[in-house]
Amino acid sequence: MILAAILITFFYCLLITSLIIGFDLVPVFRSEETIHNNCFSIIIPFRNEATQLPKLLKSIGALNYPFKNYEFIFVDDDSEDHSVKIIEKFFINTQNNIKIVTNSRKTNSPKKDAINTAIHNATFDWIITTDADCLVPKNWLLSFDGFIKKNQPKLIAGPVTYSSKNNFLERFQHLDFLSLIGSTIGGFGIRKPFLCNGANLCYEKQIFLEVGGFEGNTNIASGDDIFLLEKIVQKHPTDVHYLKSKDAIVTTQPQPTFKQLTDQRTRWAAKSTAYKNNFSKLVSFAVLAMNVLVIVLFLGSLFKINSWQLLLLIFSIKFCLDLILLFKTSVFFKQQHILKYYILSSLLYPLFIMFVIINSLKSGYSWKGRVFQK
Repeated sequence: MILAAILITFFYCLLITSLIIGFDLVPVFRSEETIHNNCFSIIIPFRNEATQLPKLLKSIGALNYPFKNYEFIFVDDDSEDHSVKIIEKFFINTQNNIKIVTNSRKTNSPKKDAINTAIHNATFDWIITTDADCLVPKNWLLSFDGFIKKNQPKLIAGPVTYSSKNNFLERFQHLDFLSLIGSTIGGFGIRKPFLCNGANLCYEKQIFLEVGGFEGNTNIASGDDIFLLEKIVQKHPTDVHYLKSKDAIVTTQPQPTFKQLTDQRTRWAAKSTAYKNNFSKLVSFAVLAMNVLVIVLFLGSLFKINSWQLLLLIFSIKFCLDLILLFKTSVFFKQQHILKYYILSSLLYPLFIMFVIINSLKSGYSWKGRVFQK
């Protein structure tokens, strides 16, 4: 047991240290472009988002980019509320180009179908995806435009963060999400990109078609972002980049209830078994093994007093390394205030991971009012 604990801890330390180094290797980007040549088709799938859409639309209305250089394609995925009317009313008196299309469902993955539907209706060469419960910054498109001119990429992953309020559940999610984003940036920094977020993702329309879009992954409901990243990395490993820019940060919302949080994390976990990127698998294994180890050592210490020493040592190592990565990420997002919840969150996180794993053993999960089979 002690040997296994040492090996798991060593591997975890190696992994997180590499991601910490990688985080700093991704430079902060500041666009200085004044001529805007790139044109974007911005895809937003939605289903029953009447409460969230007004905030997104308000942020869209404040975009600082030439109207003729972008369009919005909203994809209605069988909404049962008045989402469509809200979108139509907003754009009646604006200069923004907008298309509202109905999702053409063909697979077990509504979001992948929605993006496919939109891409076939897209006018421009660059695709950007985001979600209906997000807010976009005013210089969002300016940042992508400048980055494309400088780096000639095929795919750009953009930063996403949470807007959390006062309750602990949201703060817990916020910290967890910051760790994911920090790991994402770190992966790009060491040239092992393994995560991205579809709430802020940009890629060439042509490269999407070249790699066959989501073909081969449509049996899995989620993963429109990561599976596409894997495909593009396989064909163009040096042409995927991370846009580490404060002007490009998209803000989204944490889940309001514990049930919705576990459903979301179960949905995320469901796609991990289909990862083809070996580094993704190693990261998933290391994180899972380290958290399981903490729980096993805790249970063992209840019956064996001297096991407390090993538990405290290993937990302290994990605590400090995770905190370094979280601190760097929170500084980038200017959200250092969230770190005051870190101690309690770090104690609860291994239990949360185990709960999600046990929950994922069920035959399916629910999301957006639908039940999906794994």
